Amino acid sequence: MPARLETLPYRHVLTLPTEPAAVRTARETAEMALLEWGIGLRHPSVDPALLILSELVTNSVRHAAALSPQVTVIYAASRDCLAFAVHDRHPYQPPLFGAVTGTGAGGLGTVMELVLGLGGTAVVRADADGNGKSIWITLPL
Repeated sequence: MPARLETLPYRHVLTLPTEPAAVRTARETAEMALLEWGIGLRHPSVDPALLILSELVTNSVRHAAALSPQVTVIYAASRDCLAFAVHDRHPYQPPLFGAVTGTGAGGLGTVMELVLGLGGTAVVRADADGNGKSIWITLPL
């Protein structure tokens, strides 16, 4: 990625209850932020990015809600990079690259295929206390 996450000039943070409605709200918020930042919704990276975001928030809703009453989405961008993170307080850290090789399950495999197909990156970052994590995705624009 040409830009470091710390230097991305556009940022937005959204915290929602870990409920099914969070998926739609996170996606709609991403669309509004992208438009505000001058990134057209017809850009070739946008539809895959929205699908990835939806899948990650869905995973938090399905698998983390019992331990994490909230999910936080961090959106960031520059003129050549789009990044977002989905954070919950469940300690399980999914093996992202296992999803590509077949040892992972379902939606994360799709997420990783899209990320890698677009030349992006994905990483799981544990909270300092080990009781939560963020999945960070970066995609070139």
